[in-house]
Amino acid sequence: MFIQLGRAIMLCVWGIMILNFVHPFPKPLKYFMDIAMVFTIVMHAFQLLLLTSSQPKDQKLSGLLQTKIFFFGVFELLAWQKKTKLEKK
Repeated sequence: MFIQLGRAIMLCVWGIMILNFVHPFPKPLKYFMDIAMVFTIVMHAFQLLLLTSSQPKDQKLSGLLQTKIFFFGVFELLAWQKKTKLEKK
């Protein structure tokens, strides 16, 4: 439930940041949203880079999973970790 809520919140955050590009917010908020978008993109790309580099060479991540991790960040990593633990049991 927590993971689904986190995904929904991340979708809202991405929507608000993209809305700032389409219809810019008033000046102080516009700059904050621009910085937040750059920070989010860098952090999610860094998470994805760390995960893909830590995977064994014979175990590649699918493109869909990489896209989900980029957009949902830590919430998708938690879901993937939970699924992986269940598969190992």
